[in-house]
Amino acid sequence: MEIGWLTAYVDMPASVYDAGTQFWQAATGSEVSEPLGESGEYAILRPSVGDAHLIVQRIGDDVSRIHLDLHVESLREAAERAVELGARVLVERSWLVMESPGGLVFCFVSYNGESVRAAPHPDPPHRLDQISIDCPSELFESECRFWSELTGWNSTASALDEFVRLMTPDALPYRILLQRLGEGDGGTSVRAHLDIACGDNIDEVAAEHERLGAVKVGRRKYWVTMRDPAGLPYCLTPRDPFTGAVAQVG
Repeated sequence: MEIGWLTAYVDMPASVYDAGTQFWQAATGSEVSEPLGESGEYAILRPSVGDAHLIVQRIGDDVSRIHLDLHVESLREAAERAVELGARVLVERSWLVMESPGGLVFCFVSYNGESVRAAPHPDPPHRLDQISIDCPSELFESECRFWSELTGWNSTASALDEFVRLMTPDALPYRILLQRLGEGDGGTSVRAHLDIACGDNIDEVAAEHERLGAVKVGRRKYWVTMRDPAGLPYCLTPRDPFTGAVAQVG
């Protein structure tokens, strides 16, 4: 199964959808499409240059979440492979809604030739470029194995024990990172969050995002954790927004 493109969905309850949409539009320097879907429930955030890879969606649930779309040539073949590896089919339409063995919802959608990554947001330079799949400790190894085997991408250990990276092709808009959550997390299923590469500009980006309505949750040596107006955590990291290389952090 070859994955031609990746799209991240920011799924938000109606009560926070407008605020969340405005934040992610401004944070990524994109334009919001007209409302799409049967009831205008989603919109595409279109970069000024490149193919879209971020969509905002109004959902009926009470809690915001991130889900991932994998763009493939054959939905049926992709779903069969995922089920062989332990996933479940939740919804079958012109796209397929799936659930990973650890409980992360994702979708298979048709690949339509997307190929051009968006440039970093210029002021200061930063780029939405990574999806972290966050796993309770007991689900981490099986979820790593599932995503590596499903995508066909090798995995590599990080310098930090709690992370494993999939060797995502450079042409795709997102890197895929898997994170082992701490014992005190309390979660029982796998979830996901977005990461933004800021290079040396983490503090500047954090200040700008606070002005846009986000909240700084905390700082660790290698990243700053934020929370968007829809209640979703995301991280600002020191990776270079142009090359993806990890910056040296003192």
